[in-house]
This record gives sequence, C-alpha cells and structure tokens, in this order.
Amino acid sequence: MIKKTIFFLALVSASVSQAQVFQPRPIPVVDVKDMDGKTVSTSTFNNNGKPMVLDFWATWCKPCINELTAINDLYSDWQKETGVKIIAISVDDARTMSNVKPFVNGKDWDYEVYVDPNGDMKRALNIGAVPYVFLVNGKGEIVSVHTGYAPGDENKLYEEIKKLTTEKVN
Repeated sequence: MIKKTIFFLALVSASVSQAQVFQPRPIPVVDVKDMDGKTVSTSTFNNNGKPMVLDFWATWCKPCINELTAINDLYSDWQKETGVKIIAISVDDARTMSNVKPFVNGKDWDYEVYVDPNGDMKRALNIGAVPYVFLVNGKGEIVSVHTGYAPGDENKLYEEIKKLTTEKVN
C-alpha cells in the first residue's frame, strides 16, 4: 500500500511539474570562448530585437549533430523570414574543445559557435544532457526550452520562432 501511494504521488508530482508555465528569464551572464579561443561574455549575445536560439551540443553527441545539421539546411530561409540568429554552444570540455573548430568547419554550419569548456554556462542554465535548446525572445529572455532531438523537432522550433516574430517587443 505504501509503495502504491508513493508511486501515485510521484506520478501526480511529475504531471504537475510538466504543466507549470515557463517563466521568461534573462540569459545568464558568463564567459564562453569563441572559435579562436577568445573570451566572450554572453552579455554580448544580441539580435537587435529578433529571436535567438541557444543550442547546446557536443562533438560526441549524435542527436546534437543531427539537429544542428537539420537546422542548418533550413537556416537561411529561417533568417530571411524571421531574422532569427542561432548560437551553437559546445559543452565539450577542456580535453575535447580543440576538436570543435575543425568539426564545425567540416560541417560548414552558418552559426555563431562558442565553447563552454569550464561548464559555466551549462551550470548557470542547469543543463543536463545535450542537445538542449533555449528559445530567446527579442528582449533577450529565454522563453522556452527543448531537450533531446527527434527528426522534425526543427519544424516545431521554427513554428515557435515564427510566433515570437509576431509578438510586439516593448
């Protein structure tokens, strides 16, 4: 009886937490590295009032690579229609971060790419497993989060981006 009660409470708790409304919050200010190893503050991430996507990934993560490749195939159309900017942030650590630049160059992705070798951004956003995608509105606030990747998720993301472009930025 106790096990059934605990199981029921766990189910209720899980469904309540999934139903919570996401509260917009600013992008945390931390330092990351650009592809040349220069330190960049995330406070400089800006898209002139248009949406941004922060996509956390790693060179060793197949779903991440599939997602970023699928988005890249559509990215120029997305930019023309919505002005969205994609920022890909690798969570490769100090041991593997040297793989990021040649990897990205080989993929010919059109994104701004940064590396979070110390995991500061990852910790600030409480990121567990990658891929982990944050949608940022024109005010610079994170308005939604997506984890994991399945083919077609890029289309759902684009629908959210389009909704943001129709909202008035105050």
